Formats: sequence, structure tokens, C-alpha cells
Amino acid sequence: MKTENPTLLSIELVLLGRRTDANLQHPRRSLGDRHRAQAEKFLRNAEKDDRKKIQCLNWAEQSSRQSVLYDFTNDKNWRLLMQIKVLNGDKLGIHAVIEDLFLILGRDPERLRTLHDVDLLEHGIDLVNAAFEVDPLDPDLWYRTVASDNARFVEFTDRIKRLDLRDPRTNIVFGRRIERLYNAGRHEEFIPLARRIVAQRPQNHEAWTGLGRLHERREEYDEAWLCYDQAQIHFPSRPVRDEYKERMDSRLDGERKSWKAPDISTREIFLTRMENLAIPEQSEENNSEILEYISESDEVEQSEKDRLERMLHYGDVQAALFFARRLVTSGEEWAQPYYDSAMEQLK
Repeated sequence: MKTENPTLLSIELVLLGRRTDANLQHPRRSLGDRHRAQAEKFLRNAEKDDRKKIQCLNWAEQSSRQSVLYDFTNDKNWRLLMQIKVLNGDKLGIHAVIEDLFLILGRDPERLRTLHDVDLLEHGIDLVNAAFEVDPLDPDLWYRTVASDNARFVEFTDRIKRLDLRDPRTNIVFGRRIERLYNAGRHEEFIPLARRIVAQRPQNHEAWTGLGRLHERREEYDEAWLCYDQAQIHFPSRPVRDEYKERMDSRLDGERKSWKAPDISTREIFLTRMENLAIPEQSEENNSEILEYISESDEVEQSEKDRLERMLHYGDVQAALFFARRLVTSGEEWAQPYYDSAMEQLK
């Protein structure tokens, strides 16, 4: 039995990513659980009544898809969807589910090509179970698997440098994982990974605020201001930067000194760093292609305007945002429309 559209799951997950980014900020576990319970009910009905089996399986799949859409962080939702896809005999749908799951887990979807000759109806559920065994969605379970295994943690830090974390779902999953490093007091390991998380999803104001608080506690005051500044830019109704300045001014009030925000040079260094982190590192194979391209394009010097336009055209919106902000900070007012355009695209 085939679903009405084998790519429907992928389309719905993309739409959820946008809704999550703009409105939800976090998966809604209660709705995910509710839709999964409905799917399980329809699945039981399909097993009891052969006359309504097809209809009940279709309803079960619809509810199961909704459970994944509302809570992609619960492996139970993914496992049930795979079970129903197998019962429906939907090979293309199984492939779509695994592809989306690999994206969220930070796996290379291209690896699915190696599964071309694998019978996904027979082995699809085993593949998903194996993925969760190695890479749990639950951040607490994930941390327990890497906390005492330094080799696995090093592998994780190397992998996160190459990941495209711009997808809101992937960003949330990996953001929750590195939060466990913060909770465990592993701040030196947390900070560089957190910077990469917010660089690739700068509208994550909560992550910016958390990073700012850590820098403030470590008395790294310029870094704290820069993080709070980004948080307030993306969520103006919560003036964490202004509140931080008030705290700093009151702290220095006894000496009758006024705290000053970081100078332009410090801000430019920060924005350059975030711009570099906003694009995943390339593999050695891709690097060779990029270097070849750069050597050819360097023959004609590209202006900063051309570079911004290329970034926006090719979807490197996050990097364009930091680059344009750096130009505006240094007095290049012509870059403001590019900054505004990048901000609009991130909404």
C-alpha cells in the first residue's frame, strides 16, 4: 500500500521547522504524545478489523506523522511511524523517514545511497533502532553514552564542526545535548560548541542569553555583552543587554565609573568569528573543490557587496548576517539593507 505522496513527510517536516523557528521555539511534547496515542489506537483497530484495516492504517499514519511533526525529539514517535510505514508497504515513505531522521541526528543523508540494495521493508525498523542505539535523541541518555568515553566525545566534537546546524530541528537536538555539558560544569568544552550552535541559528535568543550569563559569571564582560547584544537583537522585548549594562554600572557605582560596551574592534573580531562558524567546515574532498574554485575566482577581486550578494543567493544567510553587521558596525552604512534582508530571511 502506498501513501498519497512519498515526499509528504519531508515537506511537512520542513514546514514544521519553519513553525518551530518562528513560533514554538521548542517541540510540543504533549501534542506529540497525544497524536502518538491516537496512532496507536488506530493501529490496534486495524489489527482487530480486517474490513477497516486499510482505512485504520491510513488514519494511524496520519496521526503518527503529526506526532513526529510536533515532537521530533521523542524516538517513540519515529519508531511508531516506521512500524506503520512497513505495514503499509511504503518503501519510498520509509526512505523519507530515515532521510529526515539522519538529518536531525547529524548523519549524512547521502549514506542512504549505500542502502539502495537493502530491503527497507525488512530492515528499515532495524536501521532506525540501530541509529537510536548509537545516537539517542534523549539528551540525558546521549550524555551518559559519551560522558565516560572520551573517544566518543572527541568524535562528537569533530562531527559537530562539519554539521549543518541551520535546520531548526537539528539545532535544537544538538543544543540540548551541549546543555548537558554546561550542567555538568564542562564549561571549557561547552563554550566553543555553543558558539557554533548560535552562529548557525542566530535567532536562538535563549542560547545567546545562556552563553552571555556564563561569560558574565566568568567575568568575561566583553564576551557577555556581545552575547546579550545578539539576544536582544533577535528578541527585543527581552532587554537582556540593557539589563546587563545596568548591572555593570551599579557594580561600578561606588567608584563612580561608567561601564563601557566593547569597542568597535572587539565587536568586529567577534562578528568575524561568528561569520566563520556560521558555515559548516568542509570535508577534505569538498575542501579541494573549494580551494580550486577560490584560486580561479581570486583572479578577479570581489567586492564586499558582491560577497554579500553571493552569500544571500546561495543561502548562507547566517554568515551574511554577521558579515553585514560587521560592515555596519565599522561604518559601512550601505550594508544595512543586506543586514535587514538577512534578518528577514531568518524569521
